Formats: sequence, C-alpha cells, structure tokens
Amino acid sequence: MSPSSFRLPLLALAVAAFAIGTTEFVIMGLLPEVAADLRVSIPSAGMLVSGYALGVAVGAPLLAALTARIERKRALLLLLGLFIVGNLLCAIAPTYGVLMVARVVAAFCHGSFFGIGAVVAAHLVPPGQRARAIALMFTGLTLANVLGVPFGTFLGQWAGWRATFWAVTGLGVLAGLAVMRFVPALPNLRAPDMRRELRVLREPQALIALGMTVLGFGGVFTVFTYIAPILQTQSHVSPQWTGAVLVLFGVGTTLGNLLGGRLADWRLMPSLMGILVALAALMALFAWTMHDTAAAIATVFVWGIASFATVAPLQSRVVHVAGDAPNLASTLNIAAFNLGNAGGAWLGGVVIAAGLGLPAVSLAGAAVTVAGLLATVASVALERRSPVSLPSHA
Repeated sequence: MSPSSFRLPLLALAVAAFAIGTTEFVIMGLLPEVAADLRVSIPSAGMLVSGYALGVAVGAPLLAALTARIERKRALLLLLGLFIVGNLLCAIAPTYGVLMVARVVAAFCHGSFFGIGAVVAAHLVPPGQRARAIALMFTGLTLANVLGVPFGTFLGQWAGWRATFWAVTGLGVLAGLAVMRFVPALPNLRAPDMRRELRVLREPQALIALGMTVLGFGGVFTVFTYIAPILQTQSHVSPQWTGAVLVLFGVGTTLGNLLGGRLADWRLMPSLMGILVALAALMALFAWTMHDTAAAIATVFVWGIASFATVAPLQSRVVHVAGDAPNLASTLNIAAFNLGNAGGAWLGGVVIAAGLGLPAVSLAGAAVTVAGLLATVASVALERRSPVSLPSHA
C-alpha cells in the first residue's frame, strides 16, 4: 500500500480529532464570557468542564458496547453525528441547563471515537507503520490545544462564545464529510469480544492504573479549568492576550506529548513517577508565580510540557496491565482521563466557592497529582511482589 493511499484517511481522522479536542478544551478560555452571558458564577461555569468529562466517562464504555457490532466506518460516522448535534445545541442553548445537557451529548462520542479511530488508523497502514498512524490521528487532538483552543477563545471574545460552538459544529460537519469520503469501509475488521474485554475490571493492577490516570491527570484540570480567570485576575493578562498564553500552553503540551512517548518507551514507571513529581511541583510553584505576568506565562509553558508528558505513560501502563483486553482498557483510560478532568474542575470550583482564592486552586491541583504519584508508587510495589505478565495477543 502506497503512502498516498492512506494519507487522506488519516488526515480525515485527524480533522475529527481536532474538532473533538477543540470542543473539549475551548470552554476553559471562555468561562468569563459564558458565566456573564448566562448569569452564573465562574465555579458554575466551570462545571461545564465536569459535565463534558463525565459525559466522556459514561459514554466511552457505553458506546463502545453499543457500537461493537457496527462496521467501523459507520460507527465513526454515527459518533460524529452525535458530536455535531451536541455542539449545535451548545451554540443555540438558551440557558445554562440546556448548555450543560448539550455538552454531555457532545461528549458521549469522545471516548469511543478515539478508541475506534485508533483501531481503524492501525489497519489502514502496513504493520510496521501502525504506531505512527495512530500518532498522526492523535496529532489532531494535540493541535487542538495549539490552534483550536486559542482561535476559539479569540473568536468567542470577538463574536460571542456561541460563535465558537458554531465554528466547532462546522468542523464536525467537515470531519464527517472527510471520513465519509476518504476512510474506507473495513467489513473484515474483527469486533472485540466484550465479555473477554470486561474481565479487565477484575484485575487489581488495571484498576490501580485507571486510578493513576484519574488522579495523576486530574490535578491538571483542577487548575486548567480556571486558567482564564487566573491569568486575567492574578497574572494581569488582558482578555485579548489570554488566547496567546493558551497557544504557548498548547505548544508545551505538544512537546510534552512527544517527550512522554519517548520516556515511556525508555523506562515506563520511573519516568512516570518523575513526571508526576515535576507536575505537582510546577502547580505548587504556580500558586506563587501566578502573581507576576512573566513568571506566570513561563510557568504555564513548562506546566503544559509536564501535563501532557503524563498521557503516553499513563495510557501505556493501562494497556500493559490489561492482559487480553487492550481495546476496552484503552477506552476506559480515556474515560479515566475525563473522570479526572471532571473531578478536578469540581474541586477547583469548591476551592473558589469556599473563598480560599485562586492560588489555593493551584495547590489543590498539586495535592491531587501527589495522590496520583502515591497510586503509582503502590502499583510498582505491588508489581514487585506479583509481576505483571504480558499475555500473547491474537
């Protein structure tokens, strides 16, 4: 198969990943605008992040089961249809309650799309190029932080936050058309055995690994959910320049994603523990540096690197300990990331509502990541007593 024969299908999947990543993260840059327009508090607006994340956490395993017997391309198109409907409802939502429901609807496609999309990407290319194909699809998600979120923030501040969701709806339509046109049907792709896959939930190491993801990454969203008000009220960054700082954060996440992948291939668990230590330390430091504009911007950049350096190691650990259930384990870990996002956004809102101040939000995020580090240490200790074996996969 020539490279040109699978480049366009992979690009179509990457466009969809870009749209999904943008709608997930862009709300953080628009919290002040959404809160003001819908007449709710910043912590209440922050719960829109939790609502989306919980939608992913619930929708990932549910839709994985419901679409297990559907041909993969058709399943991708159905999931993108759900994404389009959810974001259209966001754009026209008249009240906070409707917007919350719309965010959950949009989120339901997230976990299953990435789970199915990764399988499709791997089967579009020769065996020796599968990891690169999956990475290319996930590049769309990474670029959402570099381009989609800042542009969406700029657009929302200029034309109103609803304009951002209209734009994301258009991206979803474009992605659907691209998948329909360029991604081939794969009728011979074997559906997963869900009964076998569900056995992963009985493995202690798999459950600990999912907990590591919830806590290790949950600390990031304790802070990132409220990054716009932090930058604007504590760091004295104007609303117009908030998007530019988010671009810098996005560049950091891209570098961190690449770094985390290399470290995971080198020495998985020692690298993961080191990254979590650095991540917790940076969030603790941010509680102090957020009061100085230059120091805050520099910290946000390095924090972006550390934040997404966790992703590949956490995903690799879950797949490693999942035994013969890698498909569901991978999907559940995406749900675990978003469960951490939801819990982090909720915790940050609780800290703000309690009047403890925005610096305390950063300290709370550091504490959550330390909990993830302790779970990682416990996993290593358990593995030393009872080593994880890697079964052969069909």
